[in-house]
Amino acid sequence: MLNPFSMQGKVGIVAGLANQDSIAFGCAQALHHAGAECLVTYASPNAEKFVTPLVGDMGEPELMLCDVQHNDQLDALFARARKRWGRLDFVVHSIAYAPLDDLHGRVVDCSKEGFALAMDISCHSFIRMAKHAEPLMKEGGSLFNMTYYGAEKVVDNYNLMGPVKAALESATRYMAAELGPQDIRVHAVSPGAIRTRAASGLKAFDELAYDGETRSPLRRLASVQDVGNAVVYLASDAGASLTGLTHYVDAGHHIRF
Repeated sequence: MLNPFSMQGKVGIVAGLANQDSIAFGCAQALHHAGAECLVTYASPNAEKFVTPLVGDMGEPELMLCDVQHNDQLDALFARARKRWGRLDFVVHSIAYAPLDDLHGRVVDCSKEGFALAMDISCHSFIRMAKHAEPLMKEGGSLFNMTYYGAEKVVDNYNLMGPVKAALESATRYMAAELGPQDIRVHAVSPGAIRTRAASGLKAFDELAYDGETRSPLRRLASVQDVGNAVVYLASDAGASLTGLTHYVDAGHHIRF
């Protein structure tokens, strides 16, 4: 009997690598260990010196520059996947951004431009990636984004990203309904506080992390590897009947808010 948790022979994209603390790194590493082959993207030439040394731990994936604000780079990414494999089995979107002035202020004070930029990079780019992936998933597949509990409840200092992640979670459900007939599953993964580069932009992040370490049922934070292992389960045949869900990988912290 085949192992339903195996990703052997599966191919896909992991987008959003910045350094070894990135959720994208944990996902690419776990997918590789489960047998998958990946294209891994990073958003800026400045990140290259941080991501290149990580390729060995991810199974020597092909790295590609892809800033989701640039349509030509997004087009090139999926063209490369088509040329290399002719198909996709999974896409992991681990990308979020908001201008600091808007992120650190009240939602009611955020600028139109800042809100639009945060929504474009953190939410709509996932939709754009799904549109690119759909024709390459003729035999089904899975799409993943990263969210946070602040989409559902008000979390101090999460501010602008709360409404943005709420939109992302809603998009996940609608896309799951739309793509389900093609056996394409869509999931949001909610890791809780993790010490990533993106999280460092939040005000009082250390307080949020301390709360997770002291009040979550497991008395710890989730690691990027924990998130990666959850993605492997959901992307594998073991997760074949799951779609449209928000999966909390946060040591149970969300039940304590």
